[in-house]
Amino acid sequence: MNGKTGKKSFALRLRGRATVFLHDVLMIPLAWYLAYWLRFNLGAIPEEFMQAATLALPILVICQSFSYLVFGLYRGIWRFASLSDLVCIGKSIFFGVLISMLMIFLITRMEGTPRTVIPLYAILLFVFLGGNRALYRYLKDRRVQISSGKRVLIIGAGAAAGRLLQDMLRHGRTQYLPVGLVDDDPDKTGREIHGIRVSGISDEIPDIVKKQGIDLIIIAIPSLSSERMRRLVAICKSTSAPFKTLPKFEDLISGQVTVDVVREVSIEDLLGREKIELDRDSMQAGLSGKVIMVTGGGGSIGSELGRLVADLGPDSLVIYERNEFNLYRVQQELEKNFPQVNLVTVLGDICDQRAVENAIGAYLPDVIFHAAAYKHVPLLQAHPAEAVKNNVTGTRIVAEAANKFNCDKFVFISTDKAVNPANILGATKRIGEIYCEGMNAVSATRFITVRFGNVLGSDGSIVPLFRSQIQAGGPLTVTHPEVSRYFMTIREACQLILQAVVMERQGGIFVLDMGEPIKISYLVEQMMLLAGKKPGEDIDIQYVGLRPGEKLAEELFYDTERKEETENAKILLAKHVTVDWNEIEGAVSRLEQALLDSNDDQVKKILADIVPGAGDKDSPDNPVAHSGNGG
Repeated sequence: MNGKTGKKSFALRLRGRATVFLHDVLMIPLAWYLAYWLRFNLGAIPEEFMQAATLALPILVICQSFSYLVFGLYRGIWRFASLSDLVCIGKSIFFGVLISMLMIFLITRMEGTPRTVIPLYAILLFVFLGGNRALYRYLKDRRVQISSGKRVLIIGAGAAAGRLLQDMLRHGRTQYLPVGLVDDDPDKTGREIHGIRVSGISDEIPDIVKKQGIDLIIIAIPSLSSERMRRLVAICKSTSAPFKTLPKFEDLISGQVTVDVVREVSIEDLLGREKIELDRDSMQAGLSGKVIMVTGGGGSIGSELGRLVADLGPDSLVIYERNEFNLYRVQQELEKNFPQVNLVTVLGDICDQRAVENAIGAYLPDVIFHAAAYKHVPLLQAHPAEAVKNNVTGTRIVAEAANKFNCDKFVFISTDKAVNPANILGATKRIGEIYCEGMNAVSATRFITVRFGNVLGSDGSIVPLFRSQIQAGGPLTVTHPEVSRYFMTIREACQLILQAVVMERQGGIFVLDMGEPIKISYLVEQMMLLAGKKPGEDIDIQYVGLRPGEKLAEELFYDTERKEETENAKILLAKHVTVDWNEIEGAVSRLEQALLDSNDDQVKKILADIVPGAGDKDSPDNPVAHSGNGG
């Protein structure tokens, strides 16, 4: 802002406050004389009383005006007058009357001032000051309502919808014109929020959209379950109006509900599950004040773990990442959003034993989250040696360093593809599970494995790929019409990982409750509908056949594993037969020797020996699939 603009703005504010002050001062004689008039039953005021009233008026004006200023009546803005402003007005009137009457008593002994005039005056002055402000606000809000803008129908008539309406009306959001609300609570039908009427229930949305010429529908229920979201989205799709939503409460910054946070409905909204009940106290007790390290901290899972850990108040947060740009990006984000956290970023490879030991030895983490891994099924099928080097050798190096430097807990992030693996990725992850289980038996460090399915929107996942195919106009390539996968959001997965870590257990394999598997064909159709495209008409779906290393359906448990409940209903413990540690070490050594020989065939053979069924499954008759776009 330049000097001229600043001076002009200040002058306008000063003039505005002077006008309001003048208005409030003029209300004093109006209320004073009207109180006398009411006292004498709306008749003529006797001359002696009129003289007394006029004599007292200057005292009243001076004392009351002083009280206005003391109580800060002019710090607020009429346009945003609220209950707190009315309380302030009430206080200023009370103390102004008290001081005035005391002065009048000292000067005139209250002669010619009927006692009933005093409360009448106070009430009238409050009505004039508060009422005029309320009227001004109403007229301004009304002007916004009748201005041009998109005609908006809001689904929901709760607190979030109320705050959204308030933001639209207060701040002159002329691009949005709220004209109606709908809510499935029949008791709310016909009622009003900020002057906007609840027109009916959600089943009536198509009729309301037609009758009221709605240009946009906003779903304003942040606590909405995915099942109810799917129902509302289906209703909205049956209309001609586009629709948006508010984020879930846990995703809202500082819980603020404003027009600015309204966004498109995402596939995560439709496929997510009920809100997770977390024991934040136990998470904070387990991680607050500790040194936490995250390998692969620049990836989707690693970076979200970093955000959640930073919010729990660790002593230090160490991010270990080999991708320079990802490390820079997460560093910038964490420094901005969590300036109080002692953040350490380390650029390094988990396969570099010296670099790993230097980092762990320097910062001595209490807990290590090992999220670094290769995870793209088709690519790893073609490069088994690289898959083993990163996912097996890298895991061994970090795990051994955790044991060497007496880390309290080591957390291995696994996948459902490790169960009866049909691909290289699953086999390497299964070996990681077995190795960590073996380490848990011989080390003072607690080794914890967390196993879960696909994560919506993670790096390299199918959701971003489908989005790009939709934006390009298709076609969308799906491996098989019957292929299905387990899904959860990145945030949900990471929250459950943290919850599992702070449980008082002696290590083990924790399996996250993934709900029911979802067909990829359904996922694709929903994503196209959300983008305003009709499957098979606007965009084609092509089924390209199962590729090497993919299953039609994934599993979360081996048949030989016994499921045990934990303190959290969303987390189960997989109990299984313990593998001999010497056998594990020998198997990993053979694998790493094959890496030295750069022999992919030998690597695959040893993988199949360690994890039965993990060899090549490229036969089209085999009930396994792989997914560029299957999962």
